[in-house]
Amino acid sequence: MAKRRLRTGPTAALPAKPDPAELLRVVRLADPGARQDGDDIVATDVRVCAPVEADTELTGGELEKVWAVRVVAEGPLPLDFFDRFLAEGLAFRLKGLAVCRGEVTDPADDQESGPAVILPVRPTAEELAPLLEPDEDDEFTFTAGEIRAALVPQKGQPPAVQELLPFATELTAIELRGDEPAKLGALALELAEALNGLVVDRWRFRVDAAEDLVPPRTSEDA
Repeated sequence: MAKRRLRTGPTAALPAKPDPAELLRVVRLADPGARQDGDDIVATDVRVCAPVEADTELTGGELEKVWAVRVVAEGPLPLDFFDRFLAEGLAFRLKGLAVCRGEVTDPADDQESGPAVILPVRPTAEELAPLLEPDEDDEFTFTAGEIRAALVPQKGQPPAVQELLPFATELTAIELRGDEPAKLGALALELAEALNGLVVDRWRFRVDAAEDLVPPRTSEDA
């Protein structure tokens, strides 16, 4: 197959060709309704194109081999940057890099954001008390040891949390920040269990285990 230069759409640049079933499984973490369409995958407002081998120029030579998975809008631009987040989340889980508007980034290097617990109703301070300490100066911020938490209205409706919507009156996010992804994940899952919510990562992929927030090991790490 001739290597191609890709010019449009956020792209996950991967070091190996992903198995189609595994690619669909990962996309469904972001949109449970995603479905196969020929060699492509169709998700909310986007088409995840079948992997193609691309020129190493796509990542500026960062990867020795590049399999590109392009995310293309189906119709109008996707809401809430879903196409970009989908490409970045795929790159994170499949040990690759993200390419958006010509910029190459490693999602595993982004430590400024953390997971969020999406809740169908806004929790009370009493409901949060078993796991979070309130901030005396701000009623919307909390702590748990070194972890910081903020209670904020959820902007938009991430496809990953569609199952909450039949019961939701006001989608609310508890956004967690800290230096240790595994500890963030463990607390997020505790909060979700206690408050009937779901955990999503910074790209709004569903998180079912604390390890999902830890960058996957590569062969170079072994």
